[in-house]
Amino acid sequence: MAAACARALCKVGWTVLESPAARRPVTLSYPAGNVVAFGSRRAFGTGGAALRTKVLPSLRAGSGRLLGCAFLLGGGLGLYQTVKFRVQQHLAEEETKVRGGGLRLTLYQYKTCPFCSKTRAFLDYYGLPYEIVEVNPVMRQEIKWSTYRKVPILMVNDDMQVNDSSVIISCIKTYLINENKSVSEVLRCYPELKSVNEKGKEVKEYSNKYWLMLDEADAATVYPEKGMQKEEMKWRAWADDWLVHLISPNVYRTTGEALASFDYIVREGKFGTYEGFFAKYVGAAAMYLIAKRLKSRHNLQEDVRQDLYKAVNDWIAAIGKKRKFMGGEQPNLADLAVFGVLRVMEGLEAFDDMMQNTKVKNWYRRVERASLNHEGRK
Repeated sequence: MAAACARALCKVGWTVLESPAARRPVTLSYPAGNVVAFGSRRAFGTGGAALRTKVLPSLRAGSGRLLGCAFLLGGGLGLYQTVKFRVQQHLAEEETKVRGGGLRLTLYQYKTCPFCSKTRAFLDYYGLPYEIVEVNPVMRQEIKWSTYRKVPILMVNDDMQVNDSSVIISCIKTYLINENKSVSEVLRCYPELKSVNEKGKEVKEYSNKYWLMLDEADAATVYPEKGMQKEEMKWRAWADDWLVHLISPNVYRTTGEALASFDYIVREGKFGTYEGFFAKYVGAAAMYLIAKRLKSRHNLQEDVRQDLYKAVNDWIAAIGKKRKFMGGEQPNLADLAVFGVLRVMEGLEAFDDMMQNTKVKNWYRRVERASLNHEGRK
């Protein structure tokens, strides 16, 4: 509609400019004589009626040209605004397509949970808009509707529940690459498995959770070099099975660090007044003791910082000096997973020590910028 109006204005403008009155040479008359626009000949008139007869047609011709120019200018501006709007609309549609086809995502989380953190790092990097529901870790009323009682939980379009951080990442990444399949179709590739652990408790696990479900052509595009996919899967599993278990022993290493950690957890989490007080002091004491047990369970050194330093340096050594990220020029899913796990320590003594005593800083800041700038949506 706007484009049609703009074209009509341009047409009217050209019509006015092409009219005989507008094309006639313009004569400007003065009391002492006149000057003809298309010549240098000079003549003298008598003024009065002669002046009126020469000036009025000239003004009419000039007005016609001005009017034509006005229509052309208005039409041109209209066309410009129309084209600009269409371009912006097209870019917005393309961005929506890249960002997941308009998926409505809601993430149920604890902000300080490393598994939730790596899920956010993935969603942020790929520029996927999502809402956050912070879950109270004591009552967990926000997820009372779910039989799965852990976080993160990702709800897709309000009716599709995806559990487990690694399944969320693999499922949504597969969907972004191949939007011909729905999220529910992709999710069937990650079946839930139930088993009983050594304590006799039933636990849920998910098959294939580090795999992207791609055909050969897509796999060759995502992983152009031999061994890239296996390397990514290996380090994603490493982040879940090893790195994440180094967090608690390090942030609850001493009573002072335990108090500082729970102060951070209470400040960033969703606690009531009394729950926050209880969590900070009783929780800090409990986690200090649990951290000691975790150190024994995972055969950590007496100084657990050394295990953290070694793990981080092993990661950086695996990336090597020739790559910015494990994914090459851009982060892959392993980069985002390791970054997400380490990020939960920011602001705590363990994080500062890690930054000062390992080679992780430059890589960490690069992934941080890439995630904050949503570089993956390109």
